Amino acid sequence: MTEIRKVLVANRGEIALRVIRACREVGIKTVAVYSVVDEMGLHTRFADEAVCIGPGPATKSYLNIPNLIAAAEISGADAVHPGYGFLSERPEFADAVQKCGMIFIGPDPEHMRLMGNKVQARQTMEAAGVPVLPGTGVLESGEQARAAAEEIGLPVILKASAGGGGRGMKIVWELDKVAPTLETAQAEAEAAFGCGDMYLERYVESPRHIEIQVVADQHGDVIDLFERECSVQRRHQKVIEEAPAGNFGDEVRKQMREAAVAAARAISYHSLGTVEFLVDGDRFYFMEMNTRVQVEHCVTEMVTGLDLVQEQLRLAAGEPLGHLQRDWHPRGHSIECRINAENPVNFAPHPGTITALHLPGGTGVRIDTHVYQGYAVSPYYDSMLGKLIVHAPNREQAIARMRRALDECVVEGISTNIALHRWILKQAPFVEGTYDTHFLERNLDPDGIRAELDA
Repeated sequence: MTEIRKVLVANRGEIALRVIRACREVGIKTVAVYSVVDEMGLHTRFADEAVCIGPGPATKSYLNIPNLIAAAEISGADAVHPGYGFLSERPEFADAVQKCGMIFIGPDPEHMRLMGNKVQARQTMEAAGVPVLPGTGVLESGEQARAAAEEIGLPVILKASAGGGGRGMKIVWELDKVAPTLETAQAEAEAAFGCGDMYLERYVESPRHIEIQVVADQHGDVIDLFERECSVQRRHQKVIEEAPAGNFGDEVRKQMREAAVAAARAISYHSLGTVEFLVDGDRFYFMEMNTRVQVEHCVTEMVTGLDLVQEQLRLAAGEPLGHLQRDWHPRGHSIECRINAENPVNFAPHPGTITALHLPGGTGVRIDTHVYQGYAVSPYYDSMLGKLIVHAPNREQAIARMRRALDECVVEGISTNIALHRWILKQAPFVEGTYDTHFLERNLDPDGIRAELDA
């Protein structure tokens, strides 16, 4: 095993704070990095050291690999934690960290390359016996795409091989539109990811988005920490997550957990990871594997009592999983709401200065945030202000607790999506646990959300 003494946190905001807190509790020193607009960020205050890495735009700071490596070397860091977003799934960053003799707190770069290529990931999972949707490899022409769509059956969805976050995805309902839609999608994928490779899958019209948390060490041991439900989404971006999933059959749950472990073992994975599935009735299909800590890792922490970032540190140091039990069962229920600086109806970002702030508290309430009264929300970065997480003995009580916590949450000076969350938690499909990934687009009620603003 390798001792980690000092970690450079190659990120900002709440996830940077989250990593700093985990390191401090186990006696590891931390180095924060910041752009010039983040100089007053809380992560720069609570780390042991802080290094400026460039101007506000992420391409010149948090995505600037040479600057990050220089900051790590100057500060004497022996490990780098990428957080999520930015460079967290960029194998070239992990390569650079390792070539400089430091530990990358995450999987091998090759795991990132394999799972980052959606076509290769599909093929690998299929070979491992993990269910995948009927689909294709990289499409060479519109004619090939049309023939595949005709064989698979409409509707189909076109996806970017290098895609993520819902970008580069197009649903096609008519055969005559497959070829022209492919051409459009290829151009968009090339612009977004620098790669226009596209593939095609059968489109599931009313799926649930369920993901399994896996933990794998460097000695071949893999366990799962059961599932999270991530089906409340807008524009393919998660809004609310919960653990465990409600209204979910035990046999499907068991099979999905086994498939996630098999997926990790198939590529000799080690580190924290998440295997994501689309669920269609009592059938499930591999969607992708995220090779980093997830935004929604908190709900798993709440129902297991584990610190998943500390687990990442142990795994990166080469420790085995012997300290963890083999079969986990959730303790109660946890829900997470992502609080964003955005218009709650049209989701437009709303940067600005927070003039007043009151965060909720009480039994079973957790806040992961980096903002404070007087904090200036920058237009350069993601609009997420933080995460409001609750835990309770059961789902019904967790919903009641989240409603109460949202009512206590006050953010003034900017628009937030708190009213959207308050509206969602009153809707029958959510309360009954019968929602799917199209819940918001089918049911969004601007007047209802505005009424929550005025409540």
